[in-house]
Amino acid sequence: MNWERLLSSRRFGMEEYRAENRHDRTEYQRDYDRLIFSSPFRRLQNKTQVFPLPGSVFVHNRLTHSLEVSSVGRSLGENIGREIRRKYPSSPAHFEETGAIVSAACLAHDLGNPPFGHSGEKAISTFFSEGKGQALQRQVETEGGRWTDFTCFEGNANAVRLLMHQFKGRRKGGFALTYSTLASIVKYPYSSELSGGKNKFGFFASEEDEYGIIADALGIPRLGEDPVCYTRHPLAYLVEAADDICYQIMDIEDAHKLHLISTEKAQELFLSFFEGEKRQRRINNLHFVSDINEQIAYLRASVIGLLVKECSEAFLKHEEEILSGEFKGSLIKRVSENTQRAYRQCSDFAANRIYLSKDVLDIELAGYRIIGFLLEKLSEAILNPSHTYSKLLLGRIPEQYEPDSDDLYAQLQSILDYVSGMTDIYALDLYRKITGMGLPVV
Repeated sequence: MNWERLLSSRRFGMEEYRAENRHDRTEYQRDYDRLIFSSPFRRLQNKTQVFPLPGSVFVHNRLTHSLEVSSVGRSLGENIGREIRRKYPSSPAHFEETGAIVSAACLAHDLGNPPFGHSGEKAISTFFSEGKGQALQRQVETEGGRWTDFTCFEGNANAVRLLMHQFKGRRKGGFALTYSTLASIVKYPYSSELSGGKNKFGFFASEEDEYGIIADALGIPRLGEDPVCYTRHPLAYLVEAADDICYQIMDIEDAHKLHLISTEKAQELFLSFFEGEKRQRRINNLHFVSDINEQIAYLRASVIGLLVKECSEAFLKHEEEILSGEFKGSLIKRVSENTQRAYRQCSDFAANRIYLSKDVLDIELAGYRIIGFLLEKLSEAILNPSHTYSKLLLGRIPEQYEPDSDDLYAQLQSILDYVSGMTDIYALDLYRKITGMGLPVV
């Protein structure tokens, strides 16, 4: 791979269009703005990140998480762009726009995630692998559909669909983002058939050919034809690193605000990233403010700054491997030994103490019940569209999602487009109305 092809401002769905207007913003900055002002991005404010949506204490939702990931991604991208420009001073590649590309891709990385946090993805997958959705497998596969797209449902692949698919009544190319931004979002650039039963793949069968057009134009090597597999776009490593940095560190700060962990434990976890004089300096700085939350915020900021620096250095150190497609793993696993050890401590603590807390598990249980019920009723409706109840239920699905498609694979995708786009509150409200536990207020 080479940077001149990898950094492309060509827009998906608008390849034959040449704008006569000239903008002060670059094409990549326009990607960012287009996402910020979109309805799917706005809906992230009412989608769970980890903890239940706030009562008196405001913790992260998908929107604030995405904004913070975008901020960190911009720093990573600017670090890389600045250093690579020094390495290739005469290259025509848009190195100065690397930060804008990564920040836009970070904004979009969670757009396809369903309501109720990561449990939403699991709820959709288990409906098809363990629930009543299993009965649909034979018909989907007989018609040529890819069943693993449902049993391994992946929010990242769903984001790619949301951004690229031409929904009914919408323009060609979906969001019509640049090729480089779209490719940077794809964390797992292969078919669901290669996911090994995990929720990790890059695109549904419905977007596979279109992603192939982008990858070929950018010079991204194809590693397999059947099933389809590509190497990553290099900037996808920076998007992944920004996400890794934010969710792990911010979850500990949120847990502290919710009194799930003590101040002493939060300080210990964050201070473990520093040794010797650097550690002592941060301990001394804690005495300048008496507000406990400000102390934790200061340490959190210090940790994020360190991780941004070391992930940037790891990318630059392994640039040739990344461009050749030989780099394996993530940047967060290539930081210094002490930083790796401290990050693992945070990960282990979060897995054992935060993600298994009662509040988090309650949201997951609710998500399984609500999403499973909605999928059950909607799939029954598309199988029996002439039934009176089915007509009423299908009338709730916006026309853009096309539940009347010709084959079952596309019909199921239409109801997943609808359900995955819901906010937590909308999904709960629809669940209550369908079950008769709630009535509309006029």
